[in-house]
Amino acid sequence: MQAQLIKKHSGFTLIELVVVIAILAILAAFALPRFAQLSEQAHQSSIRATSGALAAGVALAKTQWVSNGFTTAQTDVQGFGNGLVDVSADGWATSVASDDTSATMDATKCQEIWAGLLQSNAPTVSAVPANNPDYLITVAAGDCVFTYQLDGQGSNIEYDANTGEITTTIN
Repeated sequence: MQAQLIKKHSGFTLIELVVVIAILAILAAFALPRFAQLSEQAHQSSIRATSGALAAGVALAKTQWVSNGFTTAQTDVQGFGNGLVDVSADGWATSVASDDTSATMDATKCQEIWAGLLQSNAPTVSAVPANNPDYLITVAAGDCVFTYQLDGQGSNIEYDANTGEITTTIN
């Protein structure tokens, strides 16, 4: 008598599939909130980095002004960036293309400062929300306020041209 070959089907049982799906669901329940938090942390790090870069640019412009031996307001401080940054009588950056050394800021001068101090690879800025900038420019109490738009939390970087102070608010 010939031995009959019995072909056995192998695969996952329904119970095994349910257990695997349950384990994946539990892992997802813990992982998804963590990934959402990582995104928020990335936005906050971006704001802090941009603020630090702006603060460094302000300090470097003043340092160049001092190194050049100036004690009065100057247009086009040579030796810093492209040589077009204008500074107040205290050496703080006030404009770039406007040739305006007054510490009274407006949206145009704020945008010039942003581009002139951060130079290449700077996040986009605009006073017009329809342009969808990374940072929206407003002027509050004479200070430039750059509000971060990418996370909708209202975090901002504020520049005071009277004191050179950079204030970062993370929401």
